[in-house]
Amino acid sequence: MARTLARSFYARESVDLAPELLNKLLVHRHPEAGRLVARIVEVEAYCGSDDPGSHAYRGPTRRNATMFGPPGRLYVYFTYGMHWCANVVAHRDDDASAVLLRAAAPLEGLEAMRRWRPKARRERDLCSGPAKLAQALGITGEHDGDDLVRGPIRILDDGLPPPRRPGVSGRVGLSLGRGDEHLWRWFVPGDPNVSR
Repeated sequence: MARTLARSFYARESVDLAPELLNKLLVHRHPEAGRLVARIVEVEAYCGSDDPGSHAYRGPTRRNATMFGPPGRLYVYFTYGMHWCANVVAHRDDDASAVLLRAAAPLEGLEAMRRWRPKARRERDLCSGPAKLAQALGITGEHDGDDLVRGPIRILDDGLPPPRRPGVSGRVGLSLGRGDEHLWRWFVPGDPNVSR
């Protein structure tokens, strides 16, 4: 029996939370598509005012306000003028750290996922990147601030632990000097759904 993660699970530094999210289930009870489920296989940590790669580096704005709220919320942002990306808010109020959900293995609701990701030729292409993951699971800007403990989008533990030795690397897509040197990306080694 899978259980919803408690708020206390999220109340830690994003670099500590991120690898613990691997192999957890991301579940969206979508009002039209029904239950959508994917297993988290890749994440990145962002550390607020100490991290030039973080949206919170220069302080609170309308865009990043959710990051400054309580842990266990969903921070969703729009990027490149066309894609949504989903993050898990970590730590305490006003600390502004978060974990980007980079990739997941689709498990339930594949018909809806394929409909929303028509360019995905294979199942492993449905959620193999942060924008793909959000699109496949029907996550948009209207979900920014959603409560992962009580809302329609939750993270569940079904008993599968994170890998003992997760893959580790620098974060993807950051320019030189903007946090690219930090090894704050974790992934499930060998999983075909990890982003390219």
